[in-house]
Amino acid sequence: MRLTTKGRYAVTAMLDLAFHGRDKAVALNDIAARQTISLSYLEQLFARLRKAGMVQGVRGPGGGYQLSRDASLINVAEIIAAVDEQIDATRCSGKSNCQGDQACLTHELWTGLSEQIKHYLTGISLAELLEKHHVQSVAKRQQNHIQHTIQMDRLEPNLIQEHDLFRS
Repeated sequence: MRLTTKGRYAVTAMLDLAFHGRDKAVALNDIAARQTISLSYLEQLFARLRKAGMVQGVRGPGGGYQLSRDASLINVAEIIAAVDEQIDATRCSGKSNCQGDQACLTHELWTGLSEQIKHYLTGISLAELLEKHHVQSVAKRQQNHIQHTIQMDRLEPNLIQEHDLFRS
């Protein structure tokens, strides 16, 4: 099975939104910074996620995105499908025409694997992922890193000015 960055990034961004947006909207540029995903790419993904009814935009100061329903009601397979990814391990996209116009020798094997993967991902909600200790610690580490970077960016111009004063 080939899961492209589109599906991976969509799941990652939705998990970030679920973690950081429990009581407020989350700006896409915050998700982009924490997850090192291009803002323009996130905008494309969130347009699809909004169309699928998983997120809603919030306008105005403090605006951004929120989950449109509880994290326990959004599963990983649904997120992947919303961004037009298919969970399919076959070469023929499940059309049974992998060898000419007919199924190949291993078509049923790969079809079964695809069904197992889809079943597995359907059974995992964002809320379940949020409960995992590893997810919580990584999300907190990413947030701390971003806050530290912002503080350093604010201090740097002052340090440069102070350095220039000593040079005069």
